[in-house]
Amino acid sequence: MMSPRLRLIVFDVDGTLVDSQNDIVAAMADAFSRAGLPAPPRAAVLGIVGLSLDVAMDRLAPQAPAPLRGEMVSWYKDAYVGLRARSGAAEASPLYPGARETLERLHAVPENILGVATGKSRRGLDKLFEGHALDRYFLTRQVSDHHPSKPHPAMLMAALSETGVAPGDAVMVGDTSFDMEMARAAGMRAIGVSWGYHPRGALAGAERVIDDFGELPACLDALWETAA
Repeated sequence: MMSPRLRLIVFDVDGTLVDSQNDIVAAMADAFSRAGLPAPPRAAVLGIVGLSLDVAMDRLAPQAPAPLRGEMVSWYKDAYVGLRARSGAAEASPLYPGARETLERLHAVPENILGVATGKSRRGLDKLFEGHALDRYFLTRQVSDHHPSKPHPAMLMAALSETGVAPGDAVMVGDTSFDMEMARAAGMRAIGVSWGYHPRGALAGAERVIDDFGELPACLDALWETAA
């Protein structure tokens, strides 16, 4: 009897697993203030979550000279680290309802491999996982330090390579159009979540969009059945 095929489930982080929006918006406002520029609207800041910081800053401050945008990236990082240090990663970026329970349920299935693909830095991801005690769930962790920004598929291609899972047996779970586009470019399917930072209408590339973490296991089962 053949053993079950391995399945790779890759999660976005900000807006999918955790809600970091308050610190993201505050840190961006601090960076713009130090640059002497008006802060962008909250919706604009949340619209770039998931992109690598240099790409995000290019979009939010195209009028600023390139060297200044580079400084603004550093100022954002400093402000974000300071905010997190004051309140702690778990409080600054709380898990969405049902996230831990769903991760536990998926992790308990032997053929499931869990991973993340995030615009966060390795330092930021490590601090977040430490604060929430999430280390044990994720085998592959792709961060902005080592890859082009989403929606380039490099992060997902690396996750597939590390785990040996075929694209047809893998899925990306995320809250932004960048996640959906990245999955498509990697030959993977995608599940959108409606509780994140992009509106539901931006998740057109998703096979399905869920409204609650508890829906994810059944949604995955349905996808695996169509891939069998």
